[in-house]
Amino acid sequence: MRAGSRLPAVLAVRAFRRYLLGQLTSNVGTWMQRAAQDLLVLHLTGDSGRAVGIVTALQFLPQTLFGLTGGVLADRCPKRRILLLTQTAMGAQSLLLGLLTVTGAVNLLSVYALAFALGTATAVDGPARNAYLSELVSREHLAPAVSLNSAQFNLARVLGPALAGLAVAAFGTGPVFLANAVSYAAVLHALVTIRAEPPDTSPERGGPDAHGQPPPGRTRLRDAFRDITTTPDLLLPIGLIAVVGTFGLNFQVTISLVAVTVFHSGAAAFGCLSAAYAVGSLIGAIHGASHGKPPGTRRLVTTTVVFGALEAALGLMPGYGTFMALLVPTGFAAVTVTTTANALTQLHATPHLRGRVMSVYFLVLLGGTPVGAPLTGLVSDALGARASLALAGAVSASAALALSALITGRGPCEGTGDGHPSKRRASSPPGAADSNAARAVTDRPGSAHTRSPDGAPK
Repeated sequence: MRAGSRLPAVLAVRAFRRYLLGQLTSNVGTWMQRAAQDLLVLHLTGDSGRAVGIVTALQFLPQTLFGLTGGVLADRCPKRRILLLTQTAMGAQSLLLGLLTVTGAVNLLSVYALAFALGTATAVDGPARNAYLSELVSREHLAPAVSLNSAQFNLARVLGPALAGLAVAAFGTGPVFLANAVSYAAVLHALVTIRAEPPDTSPERGGPDAHGQPPPGRTRLRDAFRDITTTPDLLLPIGLIAVVGTFGLNFQVTISLVAVTVFHSGAAAFGCLSAAYAVGSLIGAIHGASHGKPPGTRRLVTTTVVFGALEAALGLMPGYGTFMALLVPTGFAAVTVTTTANALTQLHATPHLRGRVMSVYFLVLLGGTPVGAPLTGLVSDALGARASLALAGAVSASAALALSALITGRGPCEGTGDGHPSKRRASSPPGAADSNAARAVTDRPGSAHTRSPDGAPK
């Protein structure tokens, strides 16, 4: 059965449907806050690209510090309990920032501190939130479930800034933060009311034991790193997303800088640019959720090269109209890169290590932002926002070609195609052949299931 034909079935699962809608509502609010936060920092600092880079770095720094711990907790503790705590903490952060802003008490230091607090909760939340999907749906429905989860996240990631630009122009930044605080009620309601149905309860299948706890002795981080380094189909997407996440996916910073410093416009123009990016990303998210073929490294490498070329071309666009038009295919390519990388990581991670492997993925996707965001701001201040886009695109495209050659030993057109993973292990321990063969039947594309992309943390 093709993945596309299973989408209606997974949406019929009430627990998953409620969880998906709650996450979409909350994620849209979160991305609205992040965009409004950048506009607030620009207002407080007199259009400082460096300050925008710093606040973005502080928001993502906890991913570097605590992201791996979040993966261990996701494999060790009840995931719903973790999510209730982290989502409540994020809602409280948004409420406090909104109250400070509407009362006029906000300053740059308070924005920095609250951005770091939000990032800390997000670092713990992400791995548990992604791994929780396997407790909501059966194994048969897991692939389309993570595909739709990826689609909702990417949809929120691009719709949020667009809506924020329009809302800030009409109401200011404070009400946007308060609206985000309210949005957390949707996901908290879903978590409280849904009844999960864990499909895999046997330790030998990598699931929790009869008491809902992971098997003892299986929560070491080094096991996840061993899984990644011995699996080319894990090492390539994680290595590539580390570069792209650090240098290429800083549109939260670059779009606001281009709108303000290049085209000398305000929040409304920023909202229109973000909306253009949103249109392309929405198309990409829907295409990714309904794609009939499982992901492969060839698709990842090719799409990343295309994305890098489009991002570099953005820096060369002469006017506002051409810049906005090119944001549409750029958004499509960016979402395809992240969705494909997520899918490959989900498909090839050992089941009982999935929380830890995903925490490593999130670490490189978001943990590089504390480096990339300030660097983007510095390049923009020194050479202009256009130069920061051109350089970021060149780095992303070059990394795709170089890592493909280094890890797979092939060029971008010779790598593993869709549905045909490359050699599972670079080196397998004695006796692993039978285990890997069994896993190929139960947890790999090409048997009963196809693709399995997943969302990234908020």
